[in-house]
Amino acid sequence: MVEIYRTEEAGRRALERYRRELAHWPVPADHLKVATREGETFVLASGPPGAPALVLLHGAGANAAAWREDVAAWSEHFRVYAVDLIGEPGLSAPARPDPTTEATALWLDDVLDGLGLERILLVGTSLGGWTALDHAIRRPGRVEALGLLCPAGIGRERRWSLAGAALSTLFGERGRRRAVRTMTGLDRPEDRAILEAVFENFSDFRPRTARLPLFSDADLRSLAMPVQVIVGERDRMFDSARTLRRVHAHVPHARTLSLPGVGHAVLGRTGPVLEFLLDRAGGGHPSHPPQDNGDS
Repeated sequence: MVEIYRTEEAGRRALERYRRELAHWPVPADHLKVATREGETFVLASGPPGAPALVLLHGAGANAAAWREDVAAWSEHFRVYAVDLIGEPGLSAPARPDPTTEATALWLDDVLDGLGLERILLVGTSLGGWTALDHAIRRPGRVEALGLLCPAGIGRERRWSLAGAALSTLFGERGRRRAVRTMTGLDRPEDRAILEAVFENFSDFRPRTARLPLFSDADLRSLAMPVQVIVGERDRMFDSARTLRRVHAHVPHARTLSLPGVGHAVLGRTGPVLEFLLDRAGGGHPSHPPQDNGDS
């Protein structure tokens, strides 16, 4: 186990914020705790119990509340399981398995087994996108369709950009706010509330420092299930143009979308993701040509 908060008080603040958000979850939800080899994992379950299972994996420095704008629409059609990733500021264990091993996939196996899920639709963003992709590659028979939002593990991490953001934090609160704004791309006036929430989380939280491994061309070619990849054209964390080039080259049946003017935080994609999931919930490849808005 690792210390994921800067201080004990910081951890209390972060969890209090999260519990307030859970109290205002937009749809009825069951709060589930699943035992795994990495420790207890917290899951929010919404939607009809008999509907197809949709598992959601959020990004780094976040928790299941990241899906609050999406869950109402998605839970009309699916039994939605929003998982708190371990090692992140949610209600799951503070463990951080070695990403160069099978440990993360084994943890997610335990979560799915504990929930009684054999076949799932899987959607992940950023770190959650890496986790979802890792699972789909290692456990292809379990994933019926894979949705990825600004995923790690395909385009290279922009280390120079991360280094610049780290330097900004040396200049006090203003510098830290500028770093968060730069890395997320949340620079519009309407993003102010979300930006503030991200800033508060990272003020209390110790983010992961290990670089996530890139998946090989052969790994990507192994993805036979329907795949959707959405990226922000101005992503400062990952090379989104490279992400799409590799997807086009090795996952030609994937549906892709590049969002002009959007950074790493890909928000407001409830409709396109729902369309993809409904189209693919029964399995098989896309019934119409993949959508491609370019990768520049």
